[in-house]
Amino acid sequence: MSAALRYLNQRYTIPDKVVGLLNDIGTEEFAHLEMIATMIYKLTKDATPEQMREAGLGDHFVDHGPSLFYHNAAGVPWTAAYIQSKGDPIADLYEDIAAEEKARATYQWLIEITDDVDIQDSLKFLREREVVHSIRFREAVEILKEYNDSKKFY
Repeated sequence: MSAALRYLNQRYTIPDKVVGLLNDIGTEEFAHLEMIATMIYKLTKDATPEQMREAGLGDHFVDHGPSLFYHNAAGVPWTAAYIQSKGDPIADLYEDIAAEEKARATYQWLIEITDDVDIQDSLKFLREREVVHSIRFREAVEILKEYNDSKKFY
């Protein structure tokens, strides 16, 4: 959710040369959120309170029942503070690259802690999309650097 909102907010202060990239990747990140939420829901929908407790989700169950609630693995709730945007296109794109690389690493660690092949396959797909996003943001940095260095005629 953070990535989707970050990219869709940053597009307002980024040059037209790469605004479409932020729009496209931001929209795709909402699809990633949908996939993760669906996986979590399907994995927990029939769990008993005892199973939730045994899985380390007792506190979540007490506060939210079987409902999804966005928080990290340590239980820290999602907050808008997770959306990084400086208003400087190059700084924002480097932040975006870092966010994609962190997401790639997280997906890898999730793959390593599950033995569910179907979950692993879904996570591998998501991990590879983060790699593509990182590459595209790196390309956008170079496009903007070249644009900033070019002579402007008015």
